Amino acid sequence: MKKNFVKILFITALTMSFTSCKDKAKEAETTAAEAVEETINSESYTVNTEASTITWKGFKPTGSHNGTIAIDSGVLDIANGNVVGGSFIIDMKSITVTDIPAEEKGNAKLKGHLSSPDFFDIEKYPNAGFTITGLENVEGKMMLSGNLSLKDAKNNVTFPVTVTNENGVVTLTSETFTIDRTKWNVQYGSKSIFDNLGDKFINDDMELKVMVKAAKS
Repeated sequence: MKKNFVKILFITALTMSFTSCKDKAKEAETTAAEAVEETINSESYTVNTEASTITWKGFKPTGSHNGTIAIDSGVLDIANGNVVGGSFIIDMKSITVTDIPAEEKGNAKLKGHLSSPDFFDIEKYPNAGFTITGLENVEGKMMLSGNLSLKDAKNNVTFPVTVTNENGVVTLTSETFTIDRTKWNVQYGSKSIFDNLGDKFINDDMELKVMVKAAKS
């Protein structure tokens, strides 16, 4: 069917990641970009939220932490078997910590800190969003661009992905990539924002990986 869609900003809540230059994944290109409006022939594929996930990994001088975040809802727009648009909402309240056993106090403590105003302030900002603004082949790699909204900020990011379409299910999987959390006003423990932190800082970089599965509505 013919679908006229405006790429709006929705999404993706993701997490902090603090990482050393030696270990971190390649940083996603971050630009200022407005959503675009276009008319194309496309079909909507509904995101399977139970089969989709976002993972995060964070580093600090004394170690690292990692976990997941759930996609609440979303769609991928498909034309001729290719992803041409789409958006999804992330449930920030679903943040988990997976490197600390759930029964240990440290798990709840870290999850609570990530949920607090120091980091993602999920009471005020319960959702994050992502809206696809482009997908193109660059030197043999598919590069996806989209508006990532987190807290009270929005930036357009670009990172490499693979897309498969098998038996009516489209799977979009990113490579692990890095973003600078301070561009989304997540500033706690940042050496680029605060002085005299010593070794108590948290790196600005967030390491993320996104996997989205969707089927025809």
